[in-house]
Amino acid sequence: MRVGIYARVSTEAQEARGTIGSQLAALRQRVSSEGHELVAEFVDDGLSGTRLDRPGLDALRDAAEAGLIDAAWCLSPDRLARVYAYQVIVLDELARHGVKVFFADAPTMDDDPQTRLLTQVQGVIAEYERAKIAERYRRGKLWRSRSGEVLAWRAPYGYRRIARSAERPAHLEVHEPEAAVVRRIFDDYVAGGYSIREITRRLNTDSVATPTGKAVWGTSTVGRLLTNEAYIGTVYWNKTEPVPDPRPGRHNRQVRRDRAEWIPIGCTPIVADEVFNAAQHVSRDNSKWSPRRARPDEWLLRGLIRCGACGVGVNCHRMRGRDGTVHRYYYCRNHDPLRAGGEDRRCSERNIRSDALDAFVFDQVRNALLTPDVLAAGESAVAGRRPVPDDELLGAELARIERKLDSADGERRRLADLYQSGLIDLPEMKRRARELDGRRSKLTQQRLTLTEQRSSLATDNKLRRRIKAFASTVTAAIDNLDFEGRQQLLRLVVEEVRVRGFNVEIQLRIPLDGPPDTSQPAPPNPPSPTGPGRPTHPTRGRRTKSEQPAVSSKDRLRSVGGDDDGVVQ
Repeated sequence: MRVGIYARVSTEAQEARGTIGSQLAALRQRVSSEGHELVAEFVDDGLSGTRLDRPGLDALRDAAEAGLIDAAWCLSPDRLARVYAYQVIVLDELARHGVKVFFADAPTMDDDPQTRLLTQVQGVIAEYERAKIAERYRRGKLWRSRSGEVLAWRAPYGYRRIARSAERPAHLEVHEPEAAVVRRIFDDYVAGGYSIREITRRLNTDSVATPTGKAVWGTSTVGRLLTNEAYIGTVYWNKTEPVPDPRPGRHNRQVRRDRAEWIPIGCTPIVADEVFNAAQHVSRDNSKWSPRRARPDEWLLRGLIRCGACGVGVNCHRMRGRDGTVHRYYYCRNHDPLRAGGEDRRCSERNIRSDALDAFVFDQVRNALLTPDVLAAGESAVAGRRPVPDDELLGAELARIERKLDSADGERRRLADLYQSGLIDLPEMKRRARELDGRRSKLTQQRLTLTEQRSSLATDNKLRRRIKAFASTVTAAIDNLDFEGRQQLLRLVVEEVRVRGFNVEIQLRIPLDGPPDTSQPAPPNPPSPTGPGRPTHPTRGRRTKSEQPAVSSKDRLRSVGGDDDGVVQ
């Protein structure tokens, strides 16, 4: 009888340990003892028994269909397939081609009902064991990840995965050559003002190797790097889960879990939190203000308006009147009942003429920017509505507390002299020392509070000077701006515009560059890539790398010259 043997192991680890060899040896010995002629061997190394598309199994089925073998030998039914339904499919197909199947660890398959029942039960048990192993494996990985172990063998670009040892679990270590490239990408994107495509071109020009070792970077690769939270010190496990895939030929697909179910694992950060958060704002702004999304010279407030009733954004729409005149409108997205989720949820707010609203909002913003006292008052209101202390009074109070502290120190020295002279005994000296320590502790706390108030006052004063400098810079060019310059200015200083009925609420944010030089006033000179008179994004100025300001994590439009950054609404 011409026979073929089939062997399978399910993991690469089993393949490396030579488990496949032991199966083949046992099957060869059994074929020899039965006196059969071995004509072919079919092997699947490191392939799961839960799938039918295995090269070795396909070759076995093809050989049976071609009549090359009369029987097939396998170690056990679970080596043939781990799913009982797949076992039935394979066995029925081989039986149709007149090929008998023998199992070394099971009775011979014949017409005996008890033998067939035993084989079927073994298939069901194999499927149950597979499910049990998978569940134990899943729970074990969850436990190890919650213990802080990095399970993914593929480390993010800029890191190397260090395998588990007796001293500590598997973890990520910074690979400095790649980490320098990551910092360069974030620096170019946030502080340098380069687009993702330009960053990709610069990396390719400098012959920087990609994460996969290739010579050409792609924009999608750079985009994924800019959103990878591993660079701020956290990688995540349990982000996705498998669900049945209804598409033909597919078993499962991965869907993202709720973020609350993700398991954070700490690692060494490569970039600062402020830079990473600013990069996310840059990505949102780039997609929001893409020039492909609107016609030029038409929608001054595109992307800035929200419906006051629904709280959603508005769309831009052109409508032709009965006389043929074309008017432009802003209208709430929930005007569409399908988008709103039903006719009963349809927004009732009216459409807004864009030319009227654009002119009104720009006039209001212009008036606010030309009156820096109003901006400073708004900053004070946001800061907490508390009276501003006087710097001279704070200085006098600090001097008085310093004198009291010096007096307490002198009294403590005199008390020690009295004890050494024998004029007071030890209990009396301890009692007086405790009183002095309590009084000195209160004075020290008062001094700390006043020092913080004085520092806050200095910060507020510097912020007011910066607001006035910003207003003076804008004033010089605001009346000469064209449409594009006005749009750029509004995107720079307007957080959002909410419209409900005839009420318009404008929320402003004032981006403050470095503190002005008070020694000599600088002439207003708002730079622009296309000409004078246009405001420039604060992080896009032509500075050298050493002069680049730190980037705020709250908003990219909010540049920081020190610790006294501020946003005015």
